[in-house]
Amino acid sequence: MKLIAFYLPQFHETPENNLWWGKGFTEWTNTRKAEPLYPGHYQPKEPYQDYYYDLTDESAREWQAQIARKHGIYGFCYYHYWFKGKRFLHKPFDEVLQKGKPDFPFCLSWANDPWTRTWTGSNQVLADQDYGEKADWKEHFEFLLTAFKDKRYIRVENKPLFLIYRPSDIPNCEEMLDYWQKLAVENGLDGIYIIQTLNRFNNPELKGFDARLEFEPGYTMYLTNGIRCGRVVDGYKQKFDQMDYDKYWSSILERIANEDSLKTYLGAFLDWDNSARVGANSPLIFTGATPQKFSFYLTQQIKKSLEINSDILFINAWNEWGEGTYLEPDKKYEFQYLEAVKKALENNGLL
Repeated sequence: MKLIAFYLPQFHETPENNLWWGKGFTEWTNTRKAEPLYPGHYQPKEPYQDYYYDLTDESAREWQAQIARKHGIYGFCYYHYWFKGKRFLHKPFDEVLQKGKPDFPFCLSWANDPWTRTWTGSNQVLADQDYGEKADWKEHFEFLLTAFKDKRYIRVENKPLFLIYRPSDIPNCEEMLDYWQKLAVENGLDGIYIIQTLNRFNNPELKGFDARLEFEPGYTMYLTNGIRCGRVVDGYKQKFDQMDYDKYWSSILERIANEDSLKTYLGAFLDWDNSARVGANSPLIFTGATPQKFSFYLTQQIKKSLEINSDILFINAWNEWGEGTYLEPDKKYEFQYLEAVKKALENNGLL
């Protein structure tokens, strides 16, 4: 069983974020300004020992890999941002490739959302997606190839594993994927193992994928319309959507996995509270999460994954601090969520 954690690279300064959000902006900017919305609301979420790292610092990346490995995380899935030849938030991953460190498995997920100001309630487009044609697809592939050939890159069936977050947004997606597979073989690979991320943007009918991923909590939210406890307004600073953590996880565990010919990988999530990121723009907040509950639910999800012969499980996330789902240690729980992962593996006889 390989537990792979999604990894957000937005913890370093970039020219684009300086322009769009103000000088010095990183994801820490969002988390530092967060405030509790009701009594007992855990905000702001602060890193353990005030370690507000910068991901351009090699020692920070080494620390992440060290504690991840120690607690049973197999590898990171770095979000990859590609806009017809233009890349964002790429410096940390470029250094991972160039320096060969940390010596820790990784793969890529193409987060192909258009970038907008929706966090603030605005529809202004900051960077739109334009998928282009064959020449553009080839340019994208040639960048990916540098990662795919790295000895640390995670493979399935000897093929580099690559996720696409919103494939239904891509015109001629099936043609593009077929072209990439031909380029992969021409460049000495056995192909690419391409996974469609199932969420509210999914289109299960698309061809060209080797597997699908039930991305949580987004996929269950799409299927159930949220299992919402209701919108809370009265007596609090602002309105927000509230979700019951236990009911949500029960829905995930009770769902029967897809049994068609396409492989399904399961997902897990720790918690969710995006009030730090979206501010007053109707945040979504789960209630009832604890490290102990997460360990219990992850134990069951690992067992379910093994029962359907899926040896990879994706966890949301390693460091989504602005969305309140992160394995990294914080001041309140310290290393308890990481210890919960280790315990879940032990419960399944995997450590």
